[in-house]
Amino acid sequence: MQSIGIGLIGSGFIAEVHAESFRHVRGARLLAVASPTPGKAQALADKYALPHAYTDYREVLQRDDIHGVVLCLPNYLHCQAALDAAAAGKHILCEKPMCMNRREADAMIAACEGARVTFMYAEELCFAPKYVRAKQLADEGALGRIYLVKQSEKHFGPHADWFWNIEQSGGGVLFDMGCHGIEFARWVLGRPRVTSVYAHCATYVHGARTRGEDTAHLTIEFDTGSAGAKLDGDGASAMAAVETSWATQGGMDDRAEIYGSEGVTYADMIHGNALRTYSASGYGYAVEKAATTQGWTFTSFEELWNYGFPQEMQHFIDCIQNGTPPAVTAHDGRAVLEIIQAAYASAASGTKIPLPFAPDPEKPITLWRA
Repeated sequence: MQSIGIGLIGSGFIAEVHAESFRHVRGARLLAVASPTPGKAQALADKYALPHAYTDYREVLQRDDIHGVVLCLPNYLHCQAALDAAAAGKHILCEKPMCMNRREADAMIAACEGARVTFMYAEELCFAPKYVRAKQLADEGALGRIYLVKQSEKHFGPHADWFWNIEQSGGGVLFDMGCHGIEFARWVLGRPRVTSVYAHCATYVHGARTRGEDTAHLTIEFDTGSAGAKLDGDGASAMAAVETSWATQGGMDDRAEIYGSEGVTYADMIHGNALRTYSASGYGYAVEKAATTQGWTFTSFEELWNYGFPQEMQHFIDCIQNGTPPAVTAHDGRAVLEIIQAAYASAASGTKIPLPFAPDPEKPITLWRA
């Protein structure tokens, strides 16, 4: 079977995560990287022995040996890059969130469908081994009828400046990390119809650095009797609780819980797969070597595998080779966008917001800041 040539568009932290992950993917060749930041594309190409580095991603799209691209760009650049990639006939794996609004999402969907290229929405929690096993327990009926899914992701803030700039990011922690918990809950429950969203957003710690929120809590209600929902036989509703924070000290914390009428399962992504370590001098993380930690810590190993990144990349390649639809689609990314928009509106009004949600501003956070 033909080896799939891949290009990275972007050269920041998440691009390096994907470059590292592709080392473990069969049937793929990582051939090129593009970044407008002087020297960054070449530095990543040198580190991972990629033969080509560019400052203009359109040069990647012109290559006949590139069959698919991974979009590792700031949120506001996703749409145009996806449109250009589809026009060039390239398959697309797009980092979360999908784009800035549903108009952009619709344009991306139409372009990819018109060009007959694969578009995969990159939600790695759907490939993280521990979370995959938790969903299997739910699917197998081990927990009974599922009525509550909880997911939380917390740390002390993102690694790149553009995340803090709402003009480039489109939102704060809700847009950056809330998308994980939202899609995780949809996936576990069989992607039923969302009926309402209630949310709280605030900036408790980083007000000097961003006009976005650094804390967000969401309650999402589902009609689990709707089409596509597989876990609920009697039509009763279910809910999700999503907690996100850029204001939590102590490193990354990522957890999920699934509650059913006959059982419950708890998954601790980080601490459950870690060594309890004390270091007076400090040590670096697997990918982001510049980050060091001193004192008592939970030292991760097989970090990218536990997060599901290599598995996610392998799924993307398999979909291209086999012509099969991805497990997480552009339509899922669009659905997450609508829920996030409703959540910002709820946080602004202090009320529960029903879905479908009509407003579609240029940036989701506009609904909160207004």
